[in-house]
Amino acid sequence: MANRTPEHLLSRRSWPEARFLADVLRTETVGGGLLLLGAVIALIWANSPWRAGYAAVAGWVPWPGGAALHLDLDLAAWAGDGLLAIFFFVVGLELKREFVAGDLRDPRRAALPVVAALGGMALPAVCYVAVTLAAGGTGLRGWAIPTATDIAFALAVLAVVSSHLPQGLRAFLLTLAVVDDLFAIIIIAVFYTADFHVLPLLGALVPIAAFALLVRRRRLWWWALVPLAVLAWGLVHASGVHATVSGVLLGFTVPVLARRGNRPEPAGRGDGPTAAGRGDGPGLAERLEHRWRPVSAGLAVPVFAFFAAGVSLVDVDLAGVLTDPVVLGVGAGLVLGKAIGVFGSTFLLARFTRAELDEDITWADLFGLALLAGIGFTVSLLIGELAFGAGSPENDRVKAAVLLGSLVSAALASGVLRRRNRVYRRISERESRDSDGDGVPDVYQEESS
Repeated sequence: MANRTPEHLLSRRSWPEARFLADVLRTETVGGGLLLLGAVIALIWANSPWRAGYAAVAGWVPWPGGAALHLDLDLAAWAGDGLLAIFFFVVGLELKREFVAGDLRDPRRAALPVVAALGGMALPAVCYVAVTLAAGGTGLRGWAIPTATDIAFALAVLAVVSSHLPQGLRAFLLTLAVVDDLFAIIIIAVFYTADFHVLPLLGALVPIAAFALLVRRRRLWWWALVPLAVLAWGLVHASGVHATVSGVLLGFTVPVLARRGNRPEPAGRGDGPTAAGRGDGPGLAERLEHRWRPVSAGLAVPVFAFFAAGVSLVDVDLAGVLTDPVVLGVGAGLVLGKAIGVFGSTFLLARFTRAELDEDITWADLFGLALLAGIGFTVSLLIGELAFGAGSPENDRVKAAVLLGSLVSAALASGVLRRRNRVYRRISERESRDSDGDGVPDVYQEESS
């Protein structure tokens, strides 16, 4: 039998997809900065002499008469249930694009991010459960809190600490986060749904189907699509399933591939042909993602961070917080579980299959990326609220644990990736001095001539 060429796990992507990834990286990097800004402002305000004002803003109910429709929510709840639906709509578009026209459509290429994401979610949950069981089992409901990776924060840190790291490493982080989001959505829908009502959920299928019919016919009438999306959101919210799931379902209905035949779909400003369009211009999912991602990264997620991260440490026993089982479980899951899960699952996949790392990437690079996956924020805070309830003492400890664990993971990953970045920078400098590739620096050739 002829020898087969081993699969390269982190191989370079096509140029069109690299262009798309670069656009995503730029947007998410800015979004990560805004996310951090919102969290910092919330922490400062919640621990200032004016902290009562922060609590009053977060607890203000703009529509107190909406109890009959389950819409008597305060601003903090609107940020988590409402604005995050935009974030999950973009996630749904991205997931479908990856499965239909991206790397995940090829089972061989999809194997690594799927396995790495599963390992990076299973090990943190195991760490959390082990710590809480050792302390008596208090807080087991929060087992899923450390399983999620915040892609905006992770990409922002990666952009700050790196300039010469291989493109395949950044692409892998994005793909891993996409798969991570998919499993996080499943966890929220299955394990954190209370007071389930089937009739509103069945009713939500009607506006979702109407939304799907319009987008498949390329009828982008905002005056029709937005009310349908809001109606679907409201019915899913009334069913007891977390309302953000409606955003994912709506994203899944949008076509990915551009139309073939008479003429390609008109592209928005800045759009170009990508793999999703396969030469016929960008598909509708990519166009909507390009349009709504700035709203998600620049508004929805930072506002959610502002209301979710405001934990007050005034008159709090810090020693007691740092020894709390929930805090220790979340911290261990993010810092240790994520790193071991992502790196270990990838190593085992390469060890027991014919898969290999791309020749430009080392295991040290991947270890830094695995540490970076321990930055959990948006979805981790959301799961914390669903597990323990907004405003509960347990949820305040979850906020502190997520912030602390994410900072530690970011610091460790920055140390590893900065060293790797220096290595790649030196390699790049040597290659730039040897433009003809003969192994002799150009400066020596000039002197000899």
